Order: sequence, then C-alpha cells, then structure tokens
Amino acid sequence: MTSSANRAVTLAAVVTVLNCVFLQGVQAGVVGDFNHAERCKDSLFMGTPPRGYLSNSFKKICQRYEDRPRYVTLYDPHKHIPIYSAYNFKKSDGDKQVDFPWMFEPQLASEKSSSNMEPFPQSTNMHMNFEDSQAVLEDYADVVQYERGQLNPDEHHADPLDKASTYSLTNVVPQIREFNIGPWAEHQDVIRKRLNNYCRGKAFLVTGVTTSGHTIRRNNMDRVAVPEYMWSAYCCTEFDQNAPYFVRYKFPAFGAYGLNDRINNQMVEVPLKNLEKFLKGRMDVDKNFQIFYNDCIPDN
Repeated sequence: MTSSANRAVTLAAVVTVLNCVFLQGVQAGVVGDFNHAERCKDSLFMGTPPRGYLSNSFKKICQRYEDRPRYVTLYDPHKHIPIYSAYNFKKSDGDKQVDFPWMFEPQLASEKSSSNMEPFPQSTNMHMNFEDSQAVLEDYADVVQYERGQLNPDEHHADPLDKASTYSLTNVVPQIREFNIGPWAEHQDVIRKRLNNYCRGKAFLVTGVTTSGHTIRRNNMDRVAVPEYMWSAYCCTEFDQNAPYFVRYKFPAFGAYGLNDRINNQMVEVPLKNLEKFLKGRMDVDKNFQIFYNDCIPDN
C-alpha cells in the first residue's frame, strides 16, 4: 500500500473515532458528567452539580424528554430511588397535570437504549427487563400508605413537555401519604409563590433525600428505599431588592427539610449552610458537601 493510501486509511480511521466521540458527546440519558448543555448543564447553577457525595455507584441521568434535556437526576440503581433532582424553576400557576403516562429510563437498563425517557410498556412482563436497574410501576401498586413523590414537581413548570418529563419513576420516591399531601405539597406551593413573586432571574432548585432502613418489598425482595427525610433548596441571585424583609432574607438561597412520616412531619425552613450541616450527619457525604456552587454567590 502506498504512503498516500496509508495516510488516507489513517485519516478515515481518525474521522471515524472523532465521529464516535462526538456522537457520544451529544448522546444523553445516563452520562459521565453534566458538563455540557446537551447533558443538562443548564439545569445547574453555574453548570455545577452538588458536590461531596461519596458513593461511586450512583448514576448521573440527564433527564431527556422529546429529544430535549429537561433536568438532572443523581440516581441510586441499588435502592431504586433518585438521590436528588436539580432543575430550573419556571413561573407557573401551580396546576398539577396528572394525565401523563409514567415513564422509565431506558439507559439504566441498557447503554444501547434510547437516551429519552419512555412510557412503561403495557405488558407488565416487559417491566422485568428494567426492574434490576430502577423502580417499576408494580413496586408502587399495592402500597397504599405511600404516594409517588416527585423531587422535580410538575407544579414548578409552565411548559406541558417540562411537566410531562417529571413523570419518570427515576424522579420519584415513596412518600408517606400524609406527608406528601400535607407539609410537602404546602412547601412546594410556598416556594412556587415566593419565586414567582420575588425572583427576577433564573431560579435553580435541588431536591433530594436521605435514606434509612425502610424499604418497599415485593415478591420477598427489597425493591424501593423509603427516604427518612426530604430536603430542598433554591438559588436565585437576581431577586427583588425591595421585597419585605421577611422574604428578602431568604434570598439568594434558602433550604428546607422535613421528616417523611405521618407525624412531626412539618417542613423546617433553614439557611443553606444549616441545611448542609443537617444533611452531613444523615448522608454519605464528605466535609466539602455543597448543594450550590460557591453557595449560590455568582462569580463577578
């Protein structure tokens, strides 16, 4: 083979490799990091996810719906629940749409699958293909004490497709019914109204869990972990400087946590650093655990 032919073959090989790398880069679903727009970077303040989680088994999901990145989720494929979901808040009237189908994440089951979340197939036998890697509809079928609690709630969005994307079981944890329809729902509405009225720029939210020993069991197997506490925090650096003090001191960032139980389950609002201190004692994180980059203080 001539040297020019060799160069042509080598060039073709390089182009093929670059194409593969490029295609992997634009592919989302389960990702190695969130550092690119197509991998949901824009859902995070300064493009930076919470830091300090010690487990290497969690999966990073860029939650894609209808070929667009919507939000990010850190997912535990062993306990079959999200550890947190992070998203952009959009001004909304708080309507909850419940006519969307529940969906799953194909790439948790197979890396070769679609990078978009997909509705569960009608056949429950098909669900067995996914249940090793994530929760399935059957896990929530016979547990009347629990509701499917969204970490990224559809009420915090205005666009119907953004709302639809929150109905993935990878964005859902089992919440005690009294907590879900009471303190949790009330807190989400309080935050919605606060950000609607006083946030003037982008608002970034992270909502997560701490886990404990409680688990939903099915067919004598541990299936879905039940969080002990739920927590949430927001970051909005451009806010109404003339807001009343009782609101203004809760900007640019504030947090809250609540016990996922029938009683003593009120949501407690606290400054961001207090929330992080509370969570450090209840999660497998290091001393540098941080929810928002630079504590929601923008780089000037």
